[in-house]
Formats: sequence, structure tokens, C-alpha cells
Amino acid sequence: MPDADRSLPATVELRGVTKRFVSGLEALAGVDLGVAAGEFVSILGPSGCGKSTLLRIVAGLVEPSSGECRLRLAGAAGGSAPAGRIGFVFQDPTLMPWATVLRNVELPFRIKGRVRAAERDRAAAALRAVGLAGFERAYPHQLSGGMRMRVSIARALVTEPDLLLLDEPFAALDEITRLQLNDDLLRLWEEHRPTILFVTHSVYESAYLSSRIAVMTPRPGRVVADLPVDLPRPRDRAVRASPAYAAMCERVSAALAAAMAANPPAAAISRKA
Repeated sequence: MPDADRSLPATVELRGVTKRFVSGLEALAGVDLGVAAGEFVSILGPSGCGKSTLLRIVAGLVEPSSGECRLRLAGAAGGSAPAGRIGFVFQDPTLMPWATVLRNVELPFRIKGRVRAAERDRAAAALRAVGLAGFERAYPHQLSGGMRMRVSIARALVTEPDLLLLDEPFAALDEITRLQLNDDLLRLWEEHRPTILFVTHSVYESAYLSSRIAVMTPRPGRVVADLPVDLPRPRDRAVRASPAYAAMCERVSAALAAAMAANPPAAAISRKA
């Protein structure tokens, strides 16, 4: 299946987005980025470069200090998205420990005060989609880290969002689990084609998953490279062993090194002073 048509109006459009916190910390400086409907775009950069802040601005959880963030989603008005059109997966699964897996996935419906047979069926279907059929009555403490993250993804998918935001969801997992969840996420994207913004600091993960990679500088973060990923789809483990994948990883690594040199971390600047 081909990637998104970038000639269409952007689903997510960031223009000159800057974020300064009350403490005086400048997290972002003039970020420009457009994401077309159905694209899988990774935001790649070092820890502390403002990637998570950028994702929260897109989600409407944080206001930019200046600049503009516009969303074009079904039913959106004035650049703001209606409830349910955005799914968010955080670094931590953030599950309710006292609730079963099924009730955790039903949470978006419970917040709206509407959990009937149709909603329970959708929650069960979301669990099947992430490979957790049969675990509906389990509790989070009974699951592995990878399984808890699958529950978090199912909860984000249950409302069938147009835009899915993922903030380093696999960073704390072991390599085997991480690779498996990479494949599972790609399968879900191929089946449902939400627009995805995926935050990571892994060159290899971004090259494997994405249709495009936005490379950010150290804080204050700004996008300095926008790299298309032309690896064949659907992607599988064989892609990781291909010369094309190795070449793409090398290209992304070079772009990241250039970004670090263009805007070195504050700690490095202070050491040179």
C-alpha cells in the first residue's frame, strides 16, 4: 500500500511553534512541520530536545508560547479536534491498577458516560487487534511490560482515532519485545491508516517504522531535517537485514549528528565557555 499523498492538505500543521515555560526554559524554537493524512512520521531527536512537549502541543494538552498548531480532522472546527479523534500513548502505560484490562480499554467510553454492548464489543475488538484476546479479565499487575503497553495502545485505538500520538512507547522494553511491538504497530497502521506521530530517540526504530522522519536539534528543539523513508511496504524482519535499511539508518544517523552540531546541548556549551 502506498504512503500518504503529501499534495493533500496537512492533517497536522505546525508553523513557528515555540514553547517557553514559566521557569524560563525554552523547549521549542520555531518548529515547522506538516503531516498528511495517513502518514507515519517519526520525530527523532536526543533526550530533552522537546519531542514530548511538541506531541503534547499537537494533542492540545499544552499551549504553544507562540506560533500555530492546526489540525484538520473529521468534525474539527477552528483547528481543534473533537473528543475521540486523537489517541495518545504515553511512555508509561498509565493503566488503572484496580481495573481489569477490558475496563482499562473501555475508559474513553466511561469518561463519556456511555458503556453499552457496542462499546464493550469495540473494546474487546481492540484487545484482539493487539493480541490480547483472553486477557480481558486480567489486571495490570498480572501482565508483562509489553502486554501493559499493548493495553495502552488498545485504549488509544478503541475510539478509532484519526490521529495517533505515541510518545516513546517502547523505550523501556527489552529489545525482543520492542521489535515485536514495532511489527504489531505497523500492522495496525496498515489496517486502519490513522495519521501517526511517533516520538523516538532511536535511529533504527524511526527508519523501520516511518514514512518520514523529522530530525530535531537539542533544546531548544527545532526541525532541521525532513527525511522520506522509501523502504518497501509491508515491512518485516527481512527489511532490517537489507542494504537499503542499513543505508537509510546511516543517512538518518548523519542527519542527527548534523543536528547535534548545529545546536549543541546546553551542557556542552557551558563546558566550552
